[in-house]
Amino acid sequence: MQDLDKALADIVAIRTQIARDTTFRGLGSATLAATGGVALATAAGQALWLGNPANHAGLFFAIWVAAALSAFALIGVEALRRTRRLHSGLADAMVLNAIEVFLPSAGAGACLGLVIARFAPDQIWLLPGLWQVLVGLGLFASARILPRAVQAIGAWYLIAGLSVIAIAAADHALSPWTMGLPFVIGQVALAIVVQRTGGGSDGDR
Repeated sequence: MQDLDKALADIVAIRTQIARDTTFRGLGSATLAATGGVALATAAGQALWLGNPANHAGLFFAIWVAAALSAFALIGVEALRRTRRLHSGLADAMVLNAIEVFLPSAGAGACLGLVIARFAPDQIWLLPGLWQVLVGLGLFASARILPRAVQAIGAWYLIAGLSVIAIAAADHALSPWTMGLPFVIGQVALAIVVQRTGGGSDGDR
């Protein structure tokens, strides 16, 4: 019985290692581009109807959180579907591996939002830039499972986030465009990279 348990443990370890060394193809380029569309629609809607975001900071961020959750849902559903088809027996290990890569930055972003809103509401203008920096760090961390060209998109988010902080520092202003445009550009560029590198062509259906 111990030999059987050891053999099963070895199989699990081998499958996990293979999953770690295999390029994740669960991301579809059309879905990634669609999340850029979500960011564009959110920014445009806020610019038209929200007025001065500083007077509606809670609503401003609530709308962006809803947009982010929608984008995560789109990517998650597509990733599960594609992974089960393209990675077959390794699907569960590949999905868990992808979650392991992206969860730290997503969790840090959520915690930052809660802590700043609760304990430093005057500094809430920092959140758009900080969130973009965290997305960049998440993409850098994904280099071992996604095409290496994705690191260029990570660099974009890092530079964009720092630039947004520098721009907003003068008057601590919130803007739907400094929040939305970096994500529009970043997600569309990410879709192009994924499409061109064959890591997640939407033609694989």
